[in-house]
Amino acid sequence: MSLFINTSGSSFNLLPRDGTLNYYGKILSKETADLYFQRLLDTIEWRQDEVVMFGKKILTQRKVSWYSDFPYEYTYSHTTKKALPWTDTLRILKKIIEKTTRENYNSCLLNLYHNGKEGMGWHSDAEKDLKAHAAIGVISLGADRKFSLKHKHTQEKVNLGLEHGSLLVMKDQTQDYWLHSLPPTKKSFEKRISLTFRTII
Repeated sequence: MSLFINTSGSSFNLLPRDGTLNYYGKILSKETADLYFQRLLDTIEWRQDEVVMFGKKILTQRKVSWYSDFPYEYTYSHTTKKALPWTDTLRILKKIIEKTTRENYNSCLLNLYHNGKEGMGWHSDAEKDLKAHAAIGVISLGADRKFSLKHKHTQEKVNLGLEHGSLLVMKDQTQDYWLHSLPPTKKSFEKRISLTFRTII
């Protein structure tokens, strides 16, 4: 079963079972989203991501950066990153997302995708450093991209279009039962930045 959903509304759960997925749609105007997109491109300390595949470390084309309240260390894909202090732009976006979702976050992992060929494979955000079942808020800036989820047992799929300036929130048991991905595409050749606000314990 595959569903393609582009319904906004924070109170509507887009998952059929075992978790909560809320899509708020565009929470930033185009002008504001354009402004923050350019600021993040210019001011974030972007680094190529290191992942371990088949026992070997490789550098991805996608770039990442990690910011937080404190210099937390965060480990995923067998690599450890140390958080940087918030920039002014990130503090503003953090306040916006906390007010919108009525949740608190203490860190943000940013991803920079240079074109549609760059994506993210199936995974769940279930690292031991993350607060279990807490909200993960995702702000999308730049190119519109498809976001996919797949149930770990039933293989049900939910596909969602993430727009420039939009907000997506995953919480409750979503990471226990669902995988998510950003599929590569030949249709999108522009840059995209995702800001994933989360809570480290």
